[in-house]
Amino acid sequence: MRADIAWWDLDGTGHTVDSLYVRLREDDWVRPWNEVPGLALKFWIADRAGNRWGAVMLWDPERPEPGLLPPNRAAELLGGPPSHRESFEVQAAAGATAFETGPEPGSASVQGSYPHA
Repeated sequence: MRADIAWWDLDGTGHTVDSLYVRLREDDWVRPWNEVPGLALKFWIADRAGNRWGAVMLWDPERPEPGLLPPNRAAELLGGPPSHRESFEVQAAAGATAFETGPEPGSASVQGSYPHA
C-alpha cells in the first residue's frame, strides 16, 4: 500500500482554501475518484494558516497509470502540478477506518499488519 500526499501553496494563485472548497463541492471533484482502481481512500486537505490545499491518497497496492486517473481539477484551476508531492510506503494503520475491507490479497486490510518482506 502507498500513500501519496500532494499540496499547492496558494500564495499568488488568486485562490484561497475557501474558493477551492466551493469548487470541490459545486464542480463534483469527488465522485470520479470513487471509480479509480486501487484507490483505497482519498481525502482533500486544507491549511488556512499556511494557505495550502491538497490531497492524501491511499493506494492498494499501487497508484495506477496516469491515464486511469480522473482529471486533476485543482491542477487545472491552479495552472500546474502541486507545489509538493510525496509518496510513502504504508507500514501499518490503526483506527476506526483502518481499511478493514476484507482478507483478500490487495484488499487494503492493513490494520495491525506490516508489508511482506
